[in-house]
Amino acid sequence: MRKKVSIGSFTFNVVNMGLLLIMSLLCLLPFLFVLAASFSSPEELTKYSFILWPKGFTLNSYKYVLFSTNTVAKSLIVSVVMTIAGTVINLAFTSLMAYPLSHSNIFGYKFFMRLVTITLVFGGGMIPTYLIISAYGMLNSYSSILIPGAVSAFTLMVFISFFRSIPSELEEAAKIDGCNDFMIFLKIVLPLSTPLLATFVLLFAVGHWNEWFNYILYINDGSKWPVQVVLRNILASSNSSIGDSLMMGEDYTPPQDVVRYCVIVIATVPILIVYPFLQKYFTKGIMLGSVKG
Repeated sequence: MRKKVSIGSFTFNVVNMGLLLIMSLLCLLPFLFVLAASFSSPEELTKYSFILWPKGFTLNSYKYVLFSTNTVAKSLIVSVVMTIAGTVINLAFTSLMAYPLSHSNIFGYKFFMRLVTITLVFGGGMIPTYLIISAYGMLNSYSSILIPGAVSAFTLMVFISFFRSIPSELEEAAKIDGCNDFMIFLKIVLPLSTPLLATFVLLFAVGHWNEWFNYILYINDGSKWPVQVVLRNILASSNSSIGDSLMMGEDYTPPQDVVRYCVIVIATVPILIVYPFLQKYFTKGIMLGSVKG
């Protein structure tokens, strides 16, 4: 028998869905505008203050950003490789450190947990970090990007909390079958941690893809810069307004506004492509890793 819904509940659901729909549109419309404007000609953009469909469709701005030099193509490869490498390193180091610390009976447990907890409150700062990286000879190399941020104290705490929620009986049964700790970690703990791992794959990947400040700080070789830094430089060098570029023909340098729209699309679309594949694990992984402790 179908449960009767009261008028109050029905009204609440309608209002709630309406508000959520409005909020979703407010988040979506700016990106749709940016996407449409990036494919529009500067002449048409001067006529419209807001569009949701390209006006005077053209790829000239994307040709300028992507093919005016081969720098952007190389930087895209750097970004993809560094995002994959950084995500793998983050997951490997964090999970390998979190699993033993999820057992309070290991030797030195209190000492290591105190070290981790201290880093949640205190940090060395930019200058000491730079001096340490310089002293170890990591300047102008990708190790300066990957190694210092390999393990985050907050992420480590979430992993420890999640691993503690896994029933200890599973580990005891595996030990009876002859598995050592490393085999238990690979064959039992990691497969059961799929929601958590998928969630942090997304978080780590977004962080590495959007990283640009540390590259400027530690790497002087422009050929090693990722797409975020290169696109930032392109945007900074494109200072003309839309009105200044209307009469320049096919070889014009796109105005700053149009270049900005192209940069936003290029920097955002790769993560938007990855997100739907991991979204179903996102909320579940965060909750499972943060409730129990």
